Amino acid sequence: MRTFVILCFALVLFGCSENPETFIQHINGYWEIEEVTLSDGTKKEYTYNDTIDYIELSDSLAGFRRKLKPNFMGKYETSKSIETFSIKIEHDSLNVYYKTPYANWKETILKANETQLIITNANKDMYLYKRYQPLDLE
Repeated sequence: MRTFVILCFALVLFGCSENPETFIQHINGYWEIEEVTLSDGTKKEYTYNDTIDYIELSDSLAGFRRKLKPNFMGKYETSKSIETFSIKIEHDSLNVYYKTPYANWKETILKANETQLIITNANKDMYLYKRYQPLDLE
């Protein structure tokens, strides 16, 4: 009986994962990396970032990501490089397929809401982003 109760609890706990389709509405915007957890468990926290990521996704589930450098005037300096991507829901996961002239790769969005974006790559490194808040100097 005890095994049955544990099994039922595990099914309820792990069976109630978030629908990855709900993440799509939160991807657009400015994101700042907060922490990286490498596959070996090593964590690196970012207390200051001189660049942020701007992500734009269209209704066709295609988009781009570009690195930006905020300045004190409230404007952004942009890099010339751009990473185009497409998004697909596969096996209850939200996968992002990037393509540049130099490489192609896949990342998986584990979570996306108004304040957080969590992405993992093929190396099982996990990137935690927070929504970028411009400096308020007033």
